[in-house]
Amino acid sequence: MTTRVGSLSFRDISYFVLSIMNEYKWTRLHLLYSKNGQAQVAGRHTCQLMMKTLVEFVREQQNLTFSTFDLETTATKDFPEALKDRVGNSYGIVVMCANSTTIREILLAAEELGMVDSGEYVFFSIELSSSDNNTEEPWRVEGDTDERNEKARKAYQALLTVTARTPDNVEYLNFSREVKSLAQSRYNFTFGNSSVSTFVTAFYDAVLLYALALKESLPDRPGEINLNGGNLTRRMWGRSFKGITGDVNIDENGDRIADYSLLDMNPATSKFEIVANYYGANQTLEYVSGRRIHWSGGRLEPPPDTPACGFDGSLCPDNSLPGYAILSIVLSSIVVGLVVASVFIYRHFKLEAEIASMTWKVHWDDVIVMPHGKTRGSMYSLPANKLRGSQLTMYSEDNISMAGGVDRQIYVPTGIYKNSKVAIKFIPRSKVEISRPLLLELKKMKDLQHDHLVRFYGACVEPPHCCLLTEYCPKGSLQDILENDQIKLDRVFRGSLIHDIVRGMAYLHGSEIRSHGNLKSSNCVVDSRFVLKIADFGLHELRRPSLADQEEDRDSYAYWRRQLWTSPELLRMERPPPEGTQKGDVYSFAVIVHEIVVRQGPFYMGDDKDLSPKEIVEGVKRGGGSPLRPLIDEAYVEEEVATLMKRCWAQDAADRPDFPALKQTIRKINKDYESSNILDNLLSRMEQYANNLETLVEERTADYLEEKRKCEELLYQLLPKSVALQLILGQSVIAETYDQVTIYFSDIVGFTSLSAESTPLQVVDLLNDLYTCFDSIIENFDVYKVETIGDAYMVVSGLPVRNGMNHAREIARMSLALRDTVMTFRIRHRPNEQLKLRIGMHSGPCVAGVVGLKMPRYCLFGDTVNTASRMESNGQALKIHVSPKTKEILDTFGTFDLVCRGEVTMKGKGAMTTYWLQGEKPTNNNVQQVRATPTINQTPVISSQRSSPVQSQNQVQPQNQVQHQILCQQQGQNQVQQQGQNQQQGQQHCARSALTITGNGAPVGHPISTSVSPSHRIAMGGGSMNTVVHQVHHQAHQIHQSSTELPLENVPNHTESGPNAPLLLPAGNVPRV
Repeated sequence: MTTRVGSLSFRDISYFVLSIMNEYKWTRLHLLYSKNGQAQVAGRHTCQLMMKTLVEFVREQQNLTFSTFDLETTATKDFPEALKDRVGNSYGIVVMCANSTTIREILLAAEELGMVDSGEYVFFSIELSSSDNNTEEPWRVEGDTDERNEKARKAYQALLTVTARTPDNVEYLNFSREVKSLAQSRYNFTFGNSSVSTFVTAFYDAVLLYALALKESLPDRPGEINLNGGNLTRRMWGRSFKGITGDVNIDENGDRIADYSLLDMNPATSKFEIVANYYGANQTLEYVSGRRIHWSGGRLEPPPDTPACGFDGSLCPDNSLPGYAILSIVLSSIVVGLVVASVFIYRHFKLEAEIASMTWKVHWDDVIVMPHGKTRGSMYSLPANKLRGSQLTMYSEDNISMAGGVDRQIYVPTGIYKNSKVAIKFIPRSKVEISRPLLLELKKMKDLQHDHLVRFYGACVEPPHCCLLTEYCPKGSLQDILENDQIKLDRVFRGSLIHDIVRGMAYLHGSEIRSHGNLKSSNCVVDSRFVLKIADFGLHELRRPSLADQEEDRDSYAYWRRQLWTSPELLRMERPPPEGTQKGDVYSFAVIVHEIVVRQGPFYMGDDKDLSPKEIVEGVKRGGGSPLRPLIDEAYVEEEVATLMKRCWAQDAADRPDFPALKQTIRKINKDYESSNILDNLLSRMEQYANNLETLVEERTADYLEEKRKCEELLYQLLPKSVALQLILGQSVIAETYDQVTIYFSDIVGFTSLSAESTPLQVVDLLNDLYTCFDSIIENFDVYKVETIGDAYMVVSGLPVRNGMNHAREIARMSLALRDTVMTFRIRHRPNEQLKLRIGMHSGPCVAGVVGLKMPRYCLFGDTVNTASRMESNGQALKIHVSPKTKEILDTFGTFDLVCRGEVTMKGKGAMTTYWLQGEKPTNNNVQQVRATPTINQTPVISSQRSSPVQSQNQVQPQNQVQHQILCQQQGQNQVQQQGQNQQQGQQHCARSALTITGNGAPVGHPISTSVSPSHRIAMGGGSMNTVVHQVHHQAHQIHQSSTELPLENVPNHTESGPNAPLLLPAGNVPRV
């Protein structure tokens, strides 16, 4: 008792063949077989058994006639003679069962006898296994000549193959991959293009069937196991289960009911495709939708089962012409054929030569790409000639186009190729596959030349510089011109632009390119002679982005805006042709004409309709009785132009005119406005452009000057003004030695612990608030801020502009102001904590210069810098530590109150006697000049201020060494008193008012404007988030007019200067910002 699980079922194959015979009403067939032809894949004598089964089924049919022939009975393997004798003119349907080699030789013999060309013979090949022969190109044999392979390919057009149906479920595909992988790894066997044999899947299904039957045979109790082979086999019969190939059906006799497919060769691809499937379970034949059988000989209908003329045409009636007629026709045909062939051969070789020459090919080394930005210069020297011209435009005056040359140059990369300026459009792919259709199209593009079409210079296909080179039009695109309100377009100019588009498109439609497919205003460019030209046509396969980019782009605003020029019939297509259609170009032309006439952008619908591009495109796509179209205001649009637009964007593409007809229409519309003289038209355009260009140049110049001012302001913030001016003038900045300067260092005591207890954002806000306040204060003194590093603050006076001996006084006054300001400074996130500033200052020589190319810094060098840093690090909180050198200079002014600290041991300096700066004494000439800082709805008030307790206590300055020693003995007491007096300072915020003090006692010669951020104002106690702008005024009469509390005689004399100039700030008062 045998159960057959494999797909080899002679009965089902016979049913399949008979179904085809009945489908086409064939009654005669011949059976050719080699009994051991497929022994390697299906076993011995399988073909003989197959044909025996088929004969039995055929005999049951009363209307069928057949004959059989075993090919192994012929020793010579003379297949042409076998076909003549056995098939001949009697049978048109031949069913074969043999190996692939024999099948190929039989078909070659049939092709040699003319059976294939006649179209009256159909050959069926029964494949009992799909492992070796079920390939896409069984006619090709490696090692055979190309001539025989080509003959075999032609002969296989008459062959239909019956083979087991290949499953397409996921389980089978995964199983097939695993079998191939194991065959490669364990047995070093490679399947190649062949599929896994159906016998392998049959083994899998057989094991599965046996397991199912065995499971059902097991008793409920393990001790009663008694398996019987017959019972186990009967459980396998008459059942269905899910196998690796899909549903497996076993009939009552233990045979599997198999499914088969009919394969036919597609002449276009020369590959076999499934055209029909036979399902054995219900014995139905179903044809694949969209595919048909390709009959040999170019027949559209299946041939009859008996040849009408025979393979040699002997059965056809003799309707031949007389000999002389045939001879005349032959000679005439030969002559005509020779002439035509000569012409075609000449044209063919000429075309091939042109294609092979690849005149369009551009080498990247031959292209000089113009830069996209400014050249980076040295930070030490800026050549003067670099500053004379504009640094905003990238090239020359060609960039100043009607659409704004700077923007267009950035948008369109340009270069020089063969002494011509070209536009470079990079291809959105890393590698270009050169095919014959692409070569032909590139040649067509190279040969295409017209006055209103952008010239194609060539293409570069060298990775990674794959790009197209086209003519560069410096005046920009039509869209740029229409969006520029500064450009005035009169009636003549608009008509000329429309006429240029029509002429260019008419020529394009008549050329081999045939259509544009992407016509819109941004693809219409204007050259230097104000001639409009069409761009971005042809080579759509190169221009098209990748599928991934297209899918990502579908939800963007730009994607839907690009569709505004697309015709409704193309929008409705799921995959519109990239080259578009000629009628679609006419629709796009109508939208462009509306843009030119209305100048409100593409698809203007009126001010009352605010539709997004996606909504507009969807509306155009829907169509309907009243399709969505741009608004035409007949009060401003001429009737002829309005009618033209309506005809061109008609809903039905057949109702739209073509461009040759439009050319005549536009010529009639412009006949009253456009001169027939080309020179007159050109001069008219040049005149209008010149008028617009004058205004444009003025605006560009103003923009350049404004940007130049901003750049200089930024440079002044990075470097001292005198140094920056040297760089601007192209001078080299050389390090300079200064004999006497005073350097200030300060830091925050306990900043490390404060930072550890605060968040990074809180630390940043703290430093920003503090240094913004400090920066606003030091602007009132003749000092230069060197740098800030963390909580360290470094300031110097006496450089880069020397100020005599006033540097010590400026730093001293600034130190007093910063110290008193920090006493009232409030930390935003810790308002109850006092910020402690430690200050040190020292005077002496130093060297200053610019260091570095990237992020250059103005740095100071010398022992003075180190000593000033030591003074700060050895100081105390809320005190100003002064070196002996600085004290000597301050004593010359006679106004500063210094207290001897005593000897302090400093690293690298040894013991040094240092001093504390307590304040500055008031004199009869001290006058406070208040520069009011009004906030919103706040009026500045001038009032006299009294000295703080610190200043009153420290009013007397020691005049000799004895007094110094006394003060040193009182050091501890002064520190205690100083700490108590600091707590009595007012809670006035440093952003309330500003005082201006110069190094020589005179007010600053120009107003100072400092902006304080809202966060800074809140941190310092301000009650508003609005930005407070503090303006400092120096005119005495303005101060007098703002308040009457300050007597006129107390207004300082601005002309006084020098070391003994009257002080503008009473001792101890703090300039507040």
